[in-house]
Amino acid sequence: MDADTFRSLLTDEGQAVLAALGDADPAAWPAALTALRRDHPAELVAAAVEQVRLRRQAEAKFGADAQRMYFTPDGLEQASHREVAEYKLGRVLDEMGVVFLDVCPLGVGADALVLGWSHAVTAVDGDPLSVAVTAANAAALDPQATIWVEQQDLTVYEFRGEAVFVDAVRPGEPGPRAWVPSPAWALDTVRGIGAGAVRLGPDLPYGSVPEDCGADEAEWISWEGEVQEAVLWWFGEGSPAARVPRRATLLPGGATLTGRGLPDPAVRPPGRYLYEVDAAVVAAGLVAEVAEDVGGGVLDAAVPARVTSDEAHTTPFARAYEITGVLPYGPAAEAAEPGQHAGPGGGGASTVLPARVAGEPALLLVRPAP
Repeated sequence: MDADTFRSLLTDEGQAVLAALGDADPAAWPAALTALRRDHPAELVAAAVEQVRLRRQAEAKFGADAQRMYFTPDGLEQASHREVAEYKLGRVLDEMGVVFLDVCPLGVGADALVLGWSHAVTAVDGDPLSVAVTAANAAALDPQATIWVEQQDLTVYEFRGEAVFVDAVRPGEPGPRAWVPSPAWALDTVRGIGAGAVRLGPDLPYGSVPEDCGADEAEWISWEGEVQEAVLWWFGEGSPAARVPRRATLLPGGATLTGRGLPDPAVRPPGRYLYEVDAAVVAAGLVAEVAEDVGGGVLDAAVPARVTSDEAHTTPFARAYEITGVLPYGPAAEAAEPGQHAGPGGGGASTVLPARVAGEPALLLVRPAP
């Protein structure tokens, strides 16, 4: 879909087609599409079909607002979850003394729109489709928001805000356009302003963050156990934020863990309890902090997400299980189907969990910790 086709969705005719498809029962779509194609351009109907499908997918990120928003496939894939964007806004309000923000590039404008709830935002992108989608979303969600959308070549754009927010996440599939000129450009841009953030992909390991990038903090954010994004923060001069090299934040709930400069946790045999560490904590390289908090170590250095201990602890950063048995991996163990098995002494059902213990494959029998 190009920008002209997208703009046709915003006309009265386009809105009528969207409404007809949105109101129709999916089972009645074939008949509805036949009627719509008879009375409207095929390109417009195809764009409306894609938009209705994207809106339904987007509800997982944007809730009921998704039905008023506009999306592209790449833009939806890359967009911050609404609660992640709201969390980041909270950090800006608490830890940056700024009012005027530049945000680029846009995708569907998810971060720019949320930042616009409380700041004056200039949203910039060189792609006409992203500019059109972001402007449409701003008008649909909050016509009074102080957000200006501009189409500009980012390589020559003169940033004017007190802080700059750059989305350096790339689409999952190769595409014709890059979201930013380069990751190095993103770092140089925010570092030059001195306040703002660079949003990076969820698969960024902590060891790949450049030591000389100058960021005040690198943060990994998960939503319901899945890493959503990594963010490099610059809070600016005079900010009350303390410099924390690495942070993991778990949403919903907002539990946050910062590094304490610990060495890698020791490898040890299975204890009474298993702790499955949240993916954001693993990505941030903070498993040692969780291991110290529960008095344990890891089952295998190559699988840091699994911490074991003889002690029962409640932690927001890991899911706790009781280990009821350990089976060496072999022909007998292969016959044990994953699923529910009677616990020792009739103490309840256990689940078979494939694992590695000190480099060797094994099967753990586990059940949720009491």
